Amino acid sequence: MNRRNFIAASATALVASQLKANPLPSNDEEAENGLRLRFLGTGAADWNGRDERGELRRLSSVLLDNRILIDFTKTAMDMVPEGLKPEIIFYTHSHGDHFNAEAALTLGIRTAYVSETWWDQAEKSFLAASKKLEKEMPLVIPVCTGQPIPLGDITFTPLPANHATSYMREQALIYLVEKGEVRLLYATDTGGVPAVAARMAGIDAHVPGKGITALVMEATMGMEYEKDFRLYTHSSVALVARTVDVLTLTNRYNPKPDQPVYLTHMARSLHGTQAELDANLPAPLKAAYDGLEIVLR
Repeated sequence: MNRRNFIAASATALVASQLKANPLPSNDEEAENGLRLRFLGTGAADWNGRDERGELRRLSSVLLDNRILIDFTKTAMDMVPEGLKPEIIFYTHSHGDHFNAEAALTLGIRTAYVSETWWDQAEKSFLAASKKLEKEMPLVIPVCTGQPIPLGDITFTPLPANHATSYMREQALIYLVEKGEVRLLYATDTGGVPAVAARMAGIDAHVPGKGITALVMEATMGMEYEKDFRLYTHSSVALVARTVDVLTLTNRYNPKPDQPVYLTHMARSLHGTQAELDANLPAPLKAAYDGLEIVLR
């Protein structure tokens, strides 16, 4: 067993034993029966702050059940509810609008999960940040696609995304998040849902699968921007809509009544205001916004 696999196996066992001894707290009765999700930021890399229209979006990040993060940067620091101290984070990839070691350490993160394909770089970044800030080095755990990671009553399964970074061998990730009957596919950054990810998530129409009950997906490109150069590694509103249509027709998407598909990671230059999005997005798509909190069931 090489060092990376040894660290992953040992760390997974350690976190599991800690959770068994100290179960993750329930937030309220509503969240116990579903998965609470708070959007800390909903913007793409070019929408970091307030734009010329006065619309504010921080960089994309979510908080699950008030205890686990997916991605986090300094821009979203003020969006973490007062008194909450999440200690676990999952990263989708190494881009600076999703990964920032100093922000994570400042927040108090103690365990970070990253793809094994850039684990070395992530560990170096955290080591440098811990020395600079004089804070304890977190446990940085490498994960493989298709590897379920149980954390109390929530299980994360990293899936391959269609997205490129400066590390040519890096595999960006999207996540299947399961809690009770909830099966959420959190898909950013990615150009559509790759075939392997679809099969792992149980939404491939060619083979039996459980399907999903909730979808949060990036829409970097807005309506009428299908020809934008970002199409190679990002999704558009139209692509998300087609994805939902196919999943519904193949009985692979089964949400609770009136539960929207939430869009995030929106580019400033390719989207209108929140009011315009609310008025023009086709059902069941809905534009998320910073601070939006929902409970998925």
